Amino acid sequence: MPRTTDRLPFPYRSEAGVLAQRLSALQGALDWASAATQAAPWVRAVRENPPPFWAMESLLKEYPISSAEGLALMRLAEALLRVPDAETAIALTADQLGRADFDGAADSTLARLSSTAIAMSKHFLPQAGSEPGLMVKLGAKSVVAATLRAVQLLGRQFVLGQTIEEGMKEAASARKRQANLSFSFDMLGEGARTDADALRYLASYQHAIAAISRTADPTRAPSQNDGISIKLSALHPRFEDAQHDRVMRELVPRVWTLCEGAAAANLNLTIDAEEVDRLELSLDVFEALVKLVAQHCPQWQGFGLALQAYQTRAVELIEHVAALGRQYRLKFMCRLVKGAYWDAEIKRAQELGLPAYPVFTQKPHTDVSYLACARALLDAPDAIYPQFATHNAGTIAAILQMAATTGPHAPPLRGSLPPEGAQAGLGRPGAGLPKFELQRLHGMGEGIYREVLKNPAVSCRVYAPVGAHRDLLAYLVRRLLENGANSSFVHQLADESVGMDELLLSPLEQSQPAALSSSLPLPPDLYGSARPNSLGLDLAVITHREPLLAAHAALVVPAVPEATAAEAQAAVTKAVQAFAGWNHTPVAERAATLRRAADAMQQHLPQLCALLVKEAHKGWNDAVSEVREAIDFLRYYANDAERVMAPQALPGPTGESNTLRMEGRGAWVCISPWNFPLAIFAGQVAAALATGNTVLAKPAEQTPAIALEAVKLLHAAGVPASALQLLHGPGETVGASLVAQPGIAGVVFTGSTQVAKIIQRALAAKDGPIIPLIAETGGINAMLVDSTALPEQVADAVVQSAFRSAGQRCSALRLLCVHEAIADGVFEMIEGAAKELVAGDPSELATDLGPVIDAEAFDGITRHVQRLHADARPLLGSCRATHGQVHVIAPQMFEVGAIADVTQEIFGPVLQVVRWSGDPMAVVQQINALGYGLTLGIQTRIDSRALALAGAARVGNVYVNRNMIGAVVGVQPFGGEGLSGTGPKAGGPNYLLRFCAEQTLTINTTAAGGNVALFTG
Repeated sequence: MPRTTDRLPFPYRSEAGVLAQRLSALQGALDWASAATQAAPWVRAVRENPPPFWAMESLLKEYPISSAEGLALMRLAEALLRVPDAETAIALTADQLGRADFDGAADSTLARLSSTAIAMSKHFLPQAGSEPGLMVKLGAKSVVAATLRAVQLLGRQFVLGQTIEEGMKEAASARKRQANLSFSFDMLGEGARTDADALRYLASYQHAIAAISRTADPTRAPSQNDGISIKLSALHPRFEDAQHDRVMRELVPRVWTLCEGAAAANLNLTIDAEEVDRLELSLDVFEALVKLVAQHCPQWQGFGLALQAYQTRAVELIEHVAALGRQYRLKFMCRLVKGAYWDAEIKRAQELGLPAYPVFTQKPHTDVSYLACARALLDAPDAIYPQFATHNAGTIAAILQMAATTGPHAPPLRGSLPPEGAQAGLGRPGAGLPKFELQRLHGMGEGIYREVLKNPAVSCRVYAPVGAHRDLLAYLVRRLLENGANSSFVHQLADESVGMDELLLSPLEQSQPAALSSSLPLPPDLYGSARPNSLGLDLAVITHREPLLAAHAALVVPAVPEATAAEAQAAVTKAVQAFAGWNHTPVAERAATLRRAADAMQQHLPQLCALLVKEAHKGWNDAVSEVREAIDFLRYYANDAERVMAPQALPGPTGESNTLRMEGRGAWVCISPWNFPLAIFAGQVAAALATGNTVLAKPAEQTPAIALEAVKLLHAAGVPASALQLLHGPGETVGASLVAQPGIAGVVFTGSTQVAKIIQRALAAKDGPIIPLIAETGGINAMLVDSTALPEQVADAVVQSAFRSAGQRCSALRLLCVHEAIADGVFEMIEGAAKELVAGDPSELATDLGPVIDAEAFDGITRHVQRLHADARPLLGSCRATHGQVHVIAPQMFEVGAIADVTQEIFGPVLQVVRWSGDPMAVVQQINALGYGLTLGIQTRIDSRALALAGAARVGNVYVNRNMIGAVVGVQPFGGEGLSGTGPKAGGPNYLLRFCAEQTLTINTTAAGGNVALFTG
């Protein structure tokens, strides 16, 4: 079966080009002025009779998310319900409420009372970092209890019920108040991290379908019955393109059991939308299910999926789904939404260095896309029953207009809408079933729909979240951010300072491709014109990964001859002699050479990635990231050398000029590791060359071919052979010989702390000049997790940080410290997620962990694991593995008694965990006492705590609420202190200075007769 990717356009296209297509599709199909005229009375009615204080529109009016007060309330809603211990709950409440000034923050009477209560409550909360007394503690507990109750009340506004039975009861009550309502129940839950999570969500969906079926009428169309929305990522812990075969084998049967239940009762079952990189996989699952529907229940017209208008491929996706319906003689119910992951999609495209964004970057463009998608849905009545999810009054009016003027029997477009209740095919009595429905989210848009649904011809389905209030956390915040942004209709509706003309301004008029401008630079332009961002690949796109696989199939790893000690000595002599010529080469010319080498690496990215996979056992994602990092190093140091080495005029007395100049030091030995054999190798070499030094590059013994290819590219770009020499061989002979040579001007080393100390002692024992050493060494990298952290985010960050790259990163997580109140649940989730990882052949896309680098590493890690089995408590069994691979070590996790028990770094996929209680600052002090200082992760929702812990940590890189790996050149300069290195940080603004010698030139300008400028000034 061909993949869906073959049938959809490339996801990273020109936004201006796609926008022009969407505008063209709407030509003659929509009279926006007429739609705005229809919408205006709805807006006036809502403003004259606003919803209750707790409704979304009112909340956003009183506490906009852009304000400190709104943000504080949102953060409390996101985290407070899941905090099990009172001490942390008090700290969180004090932290968030302390950031905002609720005095005078609201307008309405109820809101003013709420603000006053909050402002008074703050007096009972401890100040950040202070030790509260008894009375403050008692008062703080009362404030937290009241805040918890308020958050629970807030949750009730956006969650229909905590169980499906409670939700159905609330739905029945709502229908008594508004007859033309139906519901799509969404069982709350984010993506599954473990198979146990997935099976629990599956059981929840099955129970919900059974409950809904008991009150549904199977003789009615699905559009007239309630339904359910399901999330594929909740039903499989590895719902990602790299696991395509496994997903199709395991997930499709699970979803089919849900489809069978929904079809039997004639319910609507909608597959919710996911992120862009899951679109093709979602459609492959959808098509597999469509075939089963066509075979077993072809009469069912309730199967469907959600479509996101903010994707630049949305219209083509609709056309694909319609074609699928016609092919199988089925009709699908398709919910059109604007999209729920906009900021995540933007960030992902920037981080991956993709050529463009897969989503529109401006709200009016998404609005135009939504209208074009609506037109496409309405144009396929034989295959699609459209469901339009929107809270925008203008969009609703436009949909009603297009519904009355599209289709095979539609009248020509008129200057105004038909009279209320007379729109063709909207479901009026005697006209048969409606040909579409509107949708809103429970708790939002109630004011507008109160007015719209006065027309009995219009039907509306409420997307209704169901689940425990604590489960709404991430969901609620995402919806608040979507609908609460200053540019959103829901926000502007509540803001009476926004006039009717502005509120209902045509998105078509705001979107002109010829004048397309965006505050967002394209991913290649992320760092401005001075330094292009390296271009990456999206391995979920077949056309992006095909060159990698082809390069791997054709690759033959070249042999690299080993140098002798005598050859190393001769190379040093050659480098010392070449230094003057390279140092006197203008810095602009040296920088241009490095930029040419970066461009060449970009062109050879597939071949370099293939070599990293074969020689260094990298997975494909890691290989792409490493080539990009090498490119970024070359460009960053080229730019920074021009800055650092520019002469600086210094102040001084009249009649004298003082200039600080930088020069290279001489011949540098660059010793790079096998875990980043291209990126760190290129970074060391580029830094030395950019500053005018010559280089003797000694790569790791395990990965010389990668270094050889990098040197070839640098030579081809213009670096003289004498200025850059590659010397491959054992560290004990070649490396030791290079370090011992008298002509060496400096050494830069990345590797173990033990070897760094050997180099340090060797340099100190030499006669002659004191030689600088730049060392970046190991680390017992820790992550501190308090009880406000979201367990799913913690599990993601831990699995990525501890086990990705088989744990063979300098920054990899080695020690996880979790608050005792949540430790059991967090450990269980990490264990379940780690068991889903695949260990084996790194050239397979589905592989998460390749082999460790060699037999020596395998044996060393194995001995540590055996020791921990005896000294600690094992928490993790075996993960999924492919056969026939040597030196593969599955993820390992052990609980130890104390932080002090972790005395050495285990350079592999081995994680040690410990529970903590009390003061988190004491935990950081214990981590500091280990002596290493490379990376630290902090997972907390208490902002002041995160800043205080980061300030106390003696580490080079602190990562808050994210993983701890993947430092980006120029963004997160990398390096440590203590046993973790000397500094300065690689990829940062201070790194090149260590490679330079400084000279101050002072000229007495009065020696030739005085300072003329002073006399004539």
